[in-house]
Amino acid sequence: MSDTLIEATDAYLAFASLEKGLSDNTVVAYQQDIAQFAQFVGKKRGRRDWSEVKGGDVSDWIYSLSDLDISNASLCRKLSALRMFVSFLLNEGRIERSFVELVSGPKLKRKAPDALTIAEMESLLEAPDLTTPIGMRDRAIMELLYSSGLRVSELCGSLLQQIDIANGAIKVYGKGSKERVVPMGFQAVIAVSGYIQQGRPHLVKGNTGSGCFLSNRGTPISRKTVWALVKKYAQRAGIEKPIKPHGLRHSFATHLLTGGADLRIIQELLGHADISTTQIYTSVESERVATAHEEYHPRSRTASDL
Repeated sequence: MSDTLIEATDAYLAFASLEKGLSDNTVVAYQQDIAQFAQFVGKKRGRRDWSEVKGGDVSDWIYSLSDLDISNASLCRKLSALRMFVSFLLNEGRIERSFVELVSGPKLKRKAPDALTIAEMESLLEAPDLTTPIGMRDRAIMELLYSSGLRVSELCGSLLQQIDIANGAIKVYGKGSKERVVPMGFQAVIAVSGYIQQGRPHLVKGNTGSGCFLSNRGTPISRKTVWALVKKYAQRAGIEKPIKPHGLRHSFATHLLTGGADLRIIQELLGHADISTTQIYTSVESERVATAHEEYHPRSRTASDL
């Protein structure tokens, strides 16, 4: 890879981190995707500057990745990262025209996210042992994920000063460091308050800061640990469907929509920048309505059902 390709890439990553305020995880993902493409056009096409790259280079790169059985979702993400990078190159005057403008990505069918039923959710929340500090912590974590629809990264990074027990709310810093205040449900307030007062003090160590949810080492809990605990309690609750921490966020949105909440309110609570991201949940409700119609309306049944 030529120095020119590397220099422009590094400039964009610095811009994405410092000026656009993208999260470290997002910047690392962009770095990997753009570096992969730069490696391709540098070695396979002999390009030494981004101004030499053609639309055909991008198409050939996508095709080469699809041959490696990389999912359509991953291919779309890589192409999206490249489009944002090209936009930066254009604004900086490093290229005169976009080399991704006419490139179409693979068709991506958006799948409705999996959500637990209300009964399954209640069983999951009842699974932790509240006589132990860890059990109190885990109950508070799952209550908060479900009650407020937090992303796991938002929960793991939460500090004590972000939690307002008196007003039943938590201040969250989401993607791009965007701030939002999300209400906590009554049960979440009880669980979080109980953990902070009775559970957290047992997990505090000499190096503990103001992180709210702590590991056994007194450090902020990791996303991996949250994933493991949700899986453990799902098994304990007898939930057979695969469930991850993000599934609690999906359940939060789905149950709000089912209960009649406005989609714009759900968008604000989830911290979605674009309403189209939130609209995926409407398909969940549409499927539920269609299933109910098929099951209960007499004109929806086949002859064999009657």
